[in-house]
Amino acid sequence: MLGRLLPLLLFLPTLALAEPAEVRVGVLAYQGSERAARDWEPTLAHLARAIPEHRFTMVPLDLPGMVLAVADRSIDFVITNPGNYVTLEARFAVTRIATLESESIGSPLAALGSVVIRRPERTEISTLADLKGRTLAVVSTDAFGGFQIAWREMEEAGVRPFKDLRELRVVGFPMEGVVTAVRDRLIDVGVVRTCLLEELVAQGRAAPDEFVVLNEHRSPELPCRASSRLYPDWPFARLAHTPRDLARRVAAALLTMPAVEGRTWTASLDYTSVHELFRTLHIGPYPRTPPTLEELANEYWHWLVAIAAAVLWWVVHAARVEALVRRRTAELEREIAERERAEAAALRLREERDQLSRLGIVGEMASNIAHELNQPLASISNYAHGMGRILGSGSPNLDLLRAGARSVAEQAERAAAIIQRTRGFVRRRDAQRSTLDVNAVVAETLSLFGSPSVPIRGEPGDGLPPVQADKVELQQVLLNLLQNAVEATPAGGGEIIVRTASIDGMILVEVRDAGHGVPDGAAARMFDPFYTTKPDGLGLGLSICRTIVERHGGRIWAEPADGGFAVRFTLPPADDVEEAAA
Repeated sequence: MLGRLLPLLLFLPTLALAEPAEVRVGVLAYQGSERAARDWEPTLAHLARAIPEHRFTMVPLDLPGMVLAVADRSIDFVITNPGNYVTLEARFAVTRIATLESESIGSPLAALGSVVIRRPERTEISTLADLKGRTLAVVSTDAFGGFQIAWREMEEAGVRPFKDLRELRVVGFPMEGVVTAVRDRLIDVGVVRTCLLEELVAQGRAAPDEFVVLNEHRSPELPCRASSRLYPDWPFARLAHTPRDLARRVAAALLTMPAVEGRTWTASLDYTSVHELFRTLHIGPYPRTPPTLEELANEYWHWLVAIAAAVLWWVVHAARVEALVRRRTAELEREIAERERAEAAALRLREERDQLSRLGIVGEMASNIAHELNQPLASISNYAHGMGRILGSGSPNLDLLRAGARSVAEQAERAAAIIQRTRGFVRRRDAQRSTLDVNAVVAETLSLFGSPSVPIRGEPGDGLPPVQADKVELQQVLLNLLQNAVEATPAGGGEIIVRTASIDGMILVEVRDAGHGVPDGAAARMFDPFYTTKPDGLGLGLSICRTIVERHGGRIWAEPADGGFAVRFTLPPADDVEEAAA
């Protein structure tokens, strides 16, 4: 019996060693633990699949609990709101590695804000300035979207929440308690984060017209009502004691995570706007400086004799605090400078990637370019031989020789134009936006693309407004789509159609092939980086196309079309771009 148990006993340590190491991720549960589990479990499940030797455990926390957990080092990563992150960054050197991105929001830089709500019958409260003397409910005075963003807007409207309100009531998490307090008339006005009202309406827990939003802002980047300016979305951050190698692997896994319920992760964004808010309110890492000696004397003159010794101590203390603030400010300035250098390096790498993409397109088009050059070169050769025969005759016809010379010059100019267009396309350059005619750009691109084995027909739209764009980048998008269409269309199987039109105030460009379409599910992923259905493809062409189109304020998509498959993208008219810039 002992002989049978001995191998099992020896194997038990091996089993223990194979157990995945636990990684604890603290999440801010502003809507309760159950909602936090539903929101963040897909992210932790993806990390567990990407890094199987670690077991990722979610730790739901409120704001005070988050600070305690970070201070005790009982967690390894945090997922929290931008305001809490800035505080943890200053106090505990927490570092963000990724930023949450929602497919329903135009940009992760404009994802969070505050909503100030009241009941419809309270018509006497129409602006933020009317909040003086009223009661206000918040989930916490440390809540970023639930109070601090609205605090800044109220200050700018002339309302000091801690002095001018009749009552500032803290109802605690979850945030729906604020909505309930306003609905039950227990409070005049409440503050919640953006999109919470829309979520409650979608769940049937609130009526669409049940609340009125004060100081309402409408932004094309956020499909929800807001009472404030907008700030970047939630960061995923590591603690100072978390191993760097683990943090790098987690960051890489987050960037490859597919969208789940409209949520995914992108590269870490700049949170300067959050620092600006904290600096304006003198909270977090930017506390208000101590009062001056003159202010103390004016306010407490009758205590001056009794506290003379304390004043001397206070001056020394104030000098020390000022030195600490300057030191911390210098550190923050260095950090901001480093981030700016990193962003510049990222921009440079993106430009190099686009340059390599254009070179790859020209490589794929090499046979077409050679075919285009062979035509004028063959014509030059024929004209030259003909002129030689004329010169060899007894009495050369000078008119024919002049005509031949002109034809040689025209064909040489044609070949030079082809080479010039190709060089202009692949030359490394900075983005240069100008007012362009989309039809002219399409025509020039078709000329640059040449005449492949598959016929290409252009269908330009009439009366299209100009666009504000970079011509080379638009050509890069069109050439990518044309090359894909040629590869998808069998020889003799039909023609490729390039169409332009105006739709919903945007300029539409469509490239439709005559192929057999794409496999099921590929259309939804074909614009993702490194996804490809070609045996020798890199999966970067369409991803770069999406980046360029979105950078110009448009969008790109693909769907089956009559007799083939179509890729379409839109661009805003030049007038809309200029108005947005103004």
